[in-house]
Amino acid sequence: MDSQNHVFVDGAIVIQHNSIIAIGKSIDILTQFTSISHQLIDLRGQILLPGLINTHVHTSQQLARGIADDVDLLTWLHDRIWPYESNMTEEDSFISTLLCGIELIHSGVTCFAEAGGQHVSGMASAVEVLGLRACLAESIMDYGEGLPASWAARTTDECIKSQKDLFMKHHNTADGRIKVWLGIRQIMNSTDRLLTETRDTAKELETGIHMHIAEIPYENQLIVETRGVDNGTVTYLEKIKFLQNNLLAAHTVWVNEKEIDCLAKAGVKVSHCPAAAMRMLGFSPIKEMLSAGVCVSLGTDGAPSNNRMSIVDEMYLASLINKGREVFSTGTTNPTALPAETILRMATINGAKSALWDKEIGSLEVGKKADIVVINPSSWSMMPIHDCFCAPRLIPRDMCHFTSNKYKHFQPCLLHEN
Repeated sequence: MDSQNHVFVDGAIVIQHNSIIAIGKSIDILTQFTSISHQLIDLRGQILLPGLINTHVHTSQQLARGIADDVDLLTWLHDRIWPYESNMTEEDSFISTLLCGIELIHSGVTCFAEAGGQHVSGMASAVEVLGLRACLAESIMDYGEGLPASWAARTTDECIKSQKDLFMKHHNTADGRIKVWLGIRQIMNSTDRLLTETRDTAKELETGIHMHIAEIPYENQLIVETRGVDNGTVTYLEKIKFLQNNLLAAHTVWVNEKEIDCLAKAGVKVSHCPAAAMRMLGFSPIKEMLSAGVCVSLGTDGAPSNNRMSIVDEMYLASLINKGREVFSTGTTNPTALPAETILRMATINGAKSALWDKEIGSLEVGKKADIVVINPSSWSMMPIHDCFCAPRLIPRDMCHFTSNKYKHFQPCLLHEN
């Protein structure tokens, strides 16, 4: 997934410590690096990809799979998920993140962006065990309807201090695999002061912000009525200069053309979660965002809003849903909307850009970390392959992965034999 979408048939990669030092045709690589033959891993017949990146997942919600089916978003939040989350312990978050991480690994994910939970320390402990990379964030709210009593009691000062403390404690831990971001759950439960101080603190700490944005029409309506703007969340965030290139905007469904232009000009990244969007939110204008230059990546969201935590499923859904949306919005078919190459880019290099990690991961290139997914194309669900970009029709046993800082030297025993 480099800038030219290179595909090496009969290729090879050379890894030193945890970084890629050479990539190309096998014959050229083996001639140049004859001294490393004793460390060779034979993956003939396999497909290698950059590790996939899930840019919106609630790991602490894994234990709540199935508790909030077939309800609207506000019911989902106020009556089902927030009561559950507010009663979790740090150990609960540790166990939940472990379970979630295992499911992510089975669909080829090597890095994820946490959308926000209450116990970042529990999440961090699990990530260290799992060997994944992660951008972790605390779920932050300081006012508004639906908050459990323990959350409603938190002041803005406490919210900001908590996030600074977590950054100092966990940022760049686990051999650099853990980053700590700032989290804003949503604008409907955030004061202006929380928004602006979060913006300024993220700039001071040189880290990212993860926030749910423009999820439902009611959200935009509420912002128009209470914040004095003519459209909604994105318009208001642009007004207060909250839109920055370190902002990861989750969902971002209900936006107009002018707001898409604001996102593009500010360098905001968008995480498209097609399953969760179809479940409760609606059609996100992804084709328009990509055309405007917005960096769009893919996320599963949490288990209670999806029930399936496979980023490969999201790739499949993103392709089909956005082709279907073209028919709905224009009255004609457009099979070229979000082609396979674009979908794969959203799950790899765009995911890395969204996680502010693209200098190290997201593509197989010299100088980047050796986070690699290995796909077995000989299993029954994969045969035959006529187009390598359309190949990943995966079930868990088809795939294994390496996260380079966890496994500093590849060992053949880590590979599946199917």
